Amino acid sequence: MDIKEIQSLIKFVAKSGASEVKLEMEDLKITIRTGSTSSGSPETTIVQQIPVPQAQSAPPAAQTPATQEAAAPKAESASKSEESKYITIKSPIIGTFYRKPSPDKPAFVEVGTNVSKGDVLCVIEAMKLFNDIESEVSGKIVKVLVEDSSPVEFDQPLFLVDPS
Repeated sequence: MDIKEIQSLIKFVAKSGASEVKLEMEDLKITIRTGSTSSGSPETTIVQQIPVPQAQSAPPAAQTPATQEAAAPKAESASKSEESKYITIKSPIIGTFYRKPSPDKPAFVEVGTNVSKGDVLCVIEAMKLFNDIESEVSGKIVKVLVEDSSPVEFDQPLFLVDPS
């Protein structure tokens, strides 16, 4: 988690009205408290780095994306010109992306689904609240850009829609 993500999280918590949020991940522990304190400061953020065990080795994981990136520029330039005619639907919040309303239900949309403005495309869970993400345009879903149950950031592309 980088500093921009932490700042976004602080802003999100401040807007939500929560008084305290604790977030624990494998290598990071964050506590965010909002509201006035006796010292008069409006926000307090505590970030604690947790040591990562030596058994995990980062170099093999780091080498894989580098090799993929070397081959990607040619394919990327061709796909970018192709994707420029599509509208990108982006995440309005940070949270966890879900394609289904619940595990036993079908996905809201699949590739090839025609959607209208206002149709629910997915839900994003943020601090135990499930937020319906609605289509801003009418068209056909061309591509789902995020895996189900994966974390998303603010303004991260979620879907490509062909408006024609």
